[in-house]
Amino acid sequence: MSLPRTSMHQPLDGRYNEPLLDDEHPERMSNGGLYFGDTEGRPMLHHSRRSTMRSKSPDGLAKQQTRQKYLIASGFLMLSLASFVVQTETAVYIQHDLGWDKPYCMLYLTHGSWSLLWPFQLLILRIQKRKLSWEAFWRRHVQLLWTTGQMVECQDLHATSRDFHQSPIPYLLKTTAFVTSALTIAGGSWYVAVNMTTPSDLTAIYNCSAFFAYAFSIPLLKDKLRFDKVFSVAVAIIGVLIVAYGDRGDGKAKDGASNHEAQPRLLGNIIIGIGSVLYGLYEVLYKRFACPPDGTSAGRSMIFANTFGSLIGSFTLLVLWIPLPILHILGLETFRWPTGEAARMLIVSVLANATFSGSFLVLISLTSPVLSSVAALLTIFLVAIVDWFRTGQPLSLASIIGGILIIIAFFMLSWSTFREMNEERKKNIVQNDIESDSDD
Repeated sequence: MSLPRTSMHQPLDGRYNEPLLDDEHPERMSNGGLYFGDTEGRPMLHHSRRSTMRSKSPDGLAKQQTRQKYLIASGFLMLSLASFVVQTETAVYIQHDLGWDKPYCMLYLTHGSWSLLWPFQLLILRIQKRKLSWEAFWRRHVQLLWTTGQMVECQDLHATSRDFHQSPIPYLLKTTAFVTSALTIAGGSWYVAVNMTTPSDLTAIYNCSAFFAYAFSIPLLKDKLRFDKVFSVAVAIIGVLIVAYGDRGDGKAKDGASNHEAQPRLLGNIIIGIGSVLYGLYEVLYKRFACPPDGTSAGRSMIFANTFGSLIGSFTLLVLWIPLPILHILGLETFRWPTGEAARMLIVSVLANATFSGSFLVLISLTSPVLSSVAALLTIFLVAIVDWFRTGQPLSLASIIGGILIIIAFFMLSWSTFREMNEERKKNIVQNDIESDSDD
């Protein structure tokens, strides 16, 4: 009995392609185009898809599809930047002004809030597909997640019959465990080092994760060592260093770098350095082991990114509560529920973090860890601008120069990544068109 084989690519109008039987190649099935964008769309014939692809050159089609991904990624970038500013301002207000200084508990609650990403996404999808019966809607949604999980595990748009019948759940559970562990250790290092080193060192070292993301991308994602990428990342890190250290006219007075504080400051810098490495590693691990392969439709990538984010949040809630009583017993962090205004602001901060994290995961899935990491550096400049309006203290010259350098680096890296994605997409289109011809 032959297996159903769906079309490789989602048509540009977002319609869903009905599977057709293929008796010549029963061992191979392509599910890269199963896009939950318009699942009630009309079926299209296999030769119609190929004639549509041939009506445009591979270069033009690749540019159009890459541009579509970039437009969607731009929207999530704006959302992630705005939500990160809200999260940062509320977190600082809660810990410093309201006195609820519980770093690990806040880390647990914020990362645990990621579990809300999938239910919220499901609600939005259900509203969009309200004309479908619940049974049909749920069956197609589960099928989408199931087949995408198989694609993630084998890292191939063409799943074999063995891959098709193999459950992706064990793989996703293992992947969730080690990706969440890297994320938690990286995030926890920031909270540990915040009282040991200076704010300047903390900002500069932790945001060097963009460099480590690129370094890990070369062996794990098989990225090429390109001068334009290296130069862009270097310019971004120089911008961060200028923001962090540019106004240190009386650095000893500002940062309190006295001799008796040198040892804990060094230890704090080492801890935050390890955190910076692990955060860059977390971004690349997520891209390598938890994202669909290149060529997957934007809609499928977005849905699976938020679903995996929910897995991270669920793992956090179910497993990472264990350190809370241990820290309480040892007296390192006494557990105390926030009340009053602290509780209200914590809800805002947690929801803002969930929004940022979901958007950031989608951004990585649609583009690259390096571009997403450099994009996150834009928040340094945005937070400084918000602080200017909130406190009335104008931006320093160093903040302006450093912010401009970060913005320039982001646009240079965006253009480099766009060209790289376009070349890869063009290669995939040509290859898939050749395979379609061989199937006739």
